[in-house]
Amino acid sequence: MFTPVQTRRTFEEAVEQIAEKVKLGELAVGDRLPSERALAEQMEISRPTLREAIKVLQDSGLLDVRRGAGGGMFVATEIVPPELVARRRDIRIHEVAQVLEARRLLEPRVAQLAAMRAGPADFDAMQRSIDDQRAVVGEGSILSAGREDRFLALDVRFHLALARSTGNGVLVYLVRTVYRDLEIARDMAMHRETVPDWSIDIHERTLAAVRSGDLDQVEEVMDEHLSQLERTWEQETGTALIRPTPDFLVRRAS
Repeated sequence: MFTPVQTRRTFEEAVEQIAEKVKLGELAVGDRLPSERALAEQMEISRPTLREAIKVLQDSGLLDVRRGAGGGMFVATEIVPPELVARRRDIRIHEVAQVLEARRLLEPRVAQLAAMRAGPADFDAMQRSIDDQRAVVGEGSILSAGREDRFLALDVRFHLALARSTGNGVLVYLVRTVYRDLEIARDMAMHRETVPDWSIDIHERTLAAVRSGDLDQVEEVMDEHLSQLERTWEQETGTALIRPTPDFLVRRAS
């Protein structure tokens, strides 16, 4: 579930790994983490270093540590303080275009594979993220900072649920990496008043296309889905992106 910590900042990296899993919905409120011994072994760090990280997470309110029989480390909230994952956002701005390009190559194919493999539980997971987004927006389309963070986290959960419905763990890993590195561009897009309502609508239409199993329909809706953030990035930075769609690649090859 967790991976070895390989940087010299072992304490901070351990905090970030756990916080990011909560932010992306891979750990939910009430979930119990592995034991201290097991978690330290998975991360390949010392138990004292892990205890230091757990103390930070406990002080932030993210984890609840219970002693005695039935005790352990439990997720206490799904609201992740931004400072706990701040170091995940150190991708340089000029690299975002590369991530957007990789996303354009990857995610439409992920969605089409999902249309072939997804089942009722997968559809339910995607629908829950949409319903939760709608609850965050409520009656207004302008989000406060806290609600914006929550909305963006739910957006990522939708895309991860879509990736998981392929049954391919490598694709889940790739989609997770892409969305982690896109936070700069996605935060920029959220400053536009119409984005939350549009995001909910495009997620609904993406889910409908995947349910239908119509691969052409999936391709069409995913093109619209990805284009919104790409256009925002171009407008905000003044740089043009290449959109490597299948038709584009065929034309260039010929």
